[in-house]
This record gives sequence, structure tokens and C-alpha cells, in this order.
Amino acid sequence: MSWHRVVKILAVVASTALSLTAGLLPAQAQQGAAVLFQNVRIFDGRSDTLSASSNVLIRDNKIEKISPAAITADAAPTAVIDGGGRVLMPGLIDAHWHAMLIRPTPAAAIAGDVGYNNLLAAAEATDTLMRGFTTVRDVGGPAFGLKQAIDEGVVAGPRIYPSGAMITVTSGHGDFRQLSDLPRTIGGVLTRMEQIGGAMVADSPDEVRVRVREQLMQGASQIKLTAGGGVSSPFSPIDAVTFTGPEMRAAVEAAENWGTYVAAHAFTSAAIQQAIAAGVKCIEHGFLMDDATAKLIAEKGVWLSLQPLPEEMRTGLPEGSVQRAKADEVWPGIGRTYEFAKKYKLKTAWGTDVLFSRALAQRQGAILASLVRWYTPAEALAMATATNGELLALSGKRNPYPGKLGVVEEGALADLLLVDGNPIENIKLIEDPAKNFLVIMKDGKIHKNLVGDDKAKPEQTSR
Repeated sequence: MSWHRVVKILAVVASTALSLTAGLLPAQAQQGAAVLFQNVRIFDGRSDTLSASSNVLIRDNKIEKISPAAITADAAPTAVIDGGGRVLMPGLIDAHWHAMLIRPTPAAAIAGDVGYNNLLAAAEATDTLMRGFTTVRDVGGPAFGLKQAIDEGVVAGPRIYPSGAMITVTSGHGDFRQLSDLPRTIGGVLTRMEQIGGAMVADSPDEVRVRVREQLMQGASQIKLTAGGGVSSPFSPIDAVTFTGPEMRAAVEAAENWGTYVAAHAFTSAAIQQAIAAGVKCIEHGFLMDDATAKLIAEKGVWLSLQPLPEEMRTGLPEGSVQRAKADEVWPGIGRTYEFAKKYKLKTAWGTDVLFSRALAQRQGAILASLVRWYTPAEALAMATATNGELLALSGKRNPYPGKLGVVEEGALADLLLVDGNPIENIKLIEDPAKNFLVIMKDGKIHKNLVGDDKAKPEQTSR
């Protein structure tokens, strides 16, 4: 039995329990189904102001019409939602997420039971959606089966743009093997980390090509490499440049042959510059770059995927540990990197990079709201909607969800939130999604509705 089949069976069990949770809908597609939002003010994902009172018609999974005048549908809508002057906005997008690595401990993620870990991930996926995050770009982990289960309606969750296993080198970031696993025999038996698809070690251009193509074969929408050292990996110094130029170029060539791109984890200027020279299209983190490197990113039109990492992620690491020492080195660079992003008007995506902490994942909206240290609320919300949507489109024909995401406009995919309040004036509203997100719609289906019209409420079902 394939692991995809195992995940689907386990997800059915999870969905049975989750369907009893208030406000959730195991929504089923209905051909020609229409939902009409009346009397809403729209944050379109780009503007710094709201629209006048408007009406929005959803048909199937797309926004069919937006009008300040009353909309008359060809047939009576299956649901009519009176917004009461509240704000309708795009679903939120997290561009740096690890769907399989939120709830387990580091040890359990590698050595734990695969079935249990998939059940945890399914439950977390539903929670992610109910926080208003209708899409995530997964940049490392065995999320293919979870994505399939969500797409088939087995369990509620966000759209997932999967990278599959992150590609690393021996002793690179993402190499979580123990010293007892050495020496490595190229072409030999894979370690547990590799067998479950968490990370793949590749130490030559040929190995890199194989590992990249394996992820593409499984449905990766983009490829994730670790171009330099990282905080969580015990044997990868922060200052290390891991892949060689030819190895990185092999990954870029393989991805581009499939019409998509490579995103590279990199902190230092040296790692970033080598990645850009190899053709990488998106830098993840970049917290230790210098001014010249930021300028290079701007000149080359490379994306910078940044995360306003909360202090708890650093202080949660044990004092005296290698990981804590590396975090202490990295954290001061976060603010400086955001200043570079503003100075050079870099194409800046937003994400969280939460790992191994359900509590931090529950603060996903608060992490987004913390961007007001550098941006206006409208700018922060635009980054997590329209801007992140543009980054997702970089996957070209490998895009698993063709169509516009992150915007409220005619023809766009219908991922929408109805907010009780104005998040442009008070971005803290997104910190309490249970209270303030009255309607959550993904792909034209209502997954939560706290508005009074019973006709528009998601049905409670059990399997």
C-alpha cells in the first residue's frame, strides 16, 4: 500500500473527528454553485484603502462579479451572506511553512511513527485554514500526501505548494543525521530522514539532479535547497557555504527544465551571492546579508522571502546549545534585513518558518501583524496576500492551483475572509481569527460562517 493511500485513510479518521468541531465544513464542490456576499467593503490585496460598499458573486471556485450595484444571478445563489458593511479580503498566504513539522518534536519528526505524524499534520492543516491561511508554500517536508488529502476533500486545510524534501549536502542545513550514520556511502541505503522525505543529502551535481527530479516527479511546485548553514541543524555552521556552484546550477537547471524555480535557504552574503550566480530565483531568510548583497538582489530581480521571527523562537532553544548560539548570531540581523528590503524595494514575500511548536503556529496571525515594526498594516496585509500570490505564480506550469491567488478581483480564485472590523486600521484583528474571521472561504467553499443567515452556514456532517 502506498504512503499516499495510508495518508488518505488516516486523514479520513482525522476528518471524522474534526467535522464535529464548531464552524468547520467538509465542504463539497457543487457544479454551478454560487455564493453572494452583499454589502461588504473590499480590501483587494493591493490597495491601502477599502472599497465602497460592494457585492461579490462567487460561482464555483472563482469570483465572477464585483459591483457596487445589486447583483442578480442567473439562478438563486446557494448562499447569501450579508456582510453588514464588514471587510472582505483575500485569504492569507504563508510563503514559508512546514506543514509536516509543526506539531511533532524534532526527534519524532524523524524517528516517530509516520501514521501518527500524518494525523498530527492533518489536524494542524485544519487549524491553519481556520486561522484564515488559505494557502501555504511548504518549503521542506513530506507534504505530498497531506496535500492530496486536502485537495480531494478528505480533510480541511490550506492549498499547499509543496517543495518535498529539502535538498542538502553532508553536514548542511537540513542534515539531521547522527554521527553514527557516518560514513555515508553514495548510492547506499538511505537514512530514516531521507526515507520519509524530510530531507535528501546530495553531494555531487549528478546526485543533486536525481534528488531534484524525484521531488518534481512527486509533484513539487518548486525546489528548496539549503545554500548555507542554519540554526536548527547541529552540524551546519552559520557561516558555511554548503553547495558548490556546479551543484547549485544542476538543481536550477533541473527545476527550470520543468518550468519552475529553486528557493535557497541562505543567511550570509557569500551563500546568497553564490545562489544568485547559480540562477536561484528566491532567497529564504537572508538575515546576515550586507548592503552590497541586498543591492545585488534588487538588480537581479530575485525574490527575498523574509520572516519576522518572534523572540520566543530564539529563547525557546536551550541556553548553551549550539542551536541557541547560532540563533543569537542570526536574530539581530532580522530588522536590518527588513530595512534593506525597504531601501532597495526588494520583491519581499512573508512567511513564518514555525517549527516544532503548535503554540507558535497558533500565533501565525500575530507574527504577520508584527510586520508593523517596518510596514503599515495595509503594506503588511498586501505582502501576505497579493505579493505572496505573485511569488506562488513563479512555479509556472508546475502551479498546482492555476489562477490568481491573494486578490479580490473578478476572475480570481475565491479564497476569502469576512472580517469583523477593519484590518487596515487595526491589524491586530488577525491575531484572533476565531473571533474576528466570521467567514472563511477557500476555493469557493465556505469552511466557516458565523453570520446569522442559516442558509449560508456550513453544514455539520459526520462520516
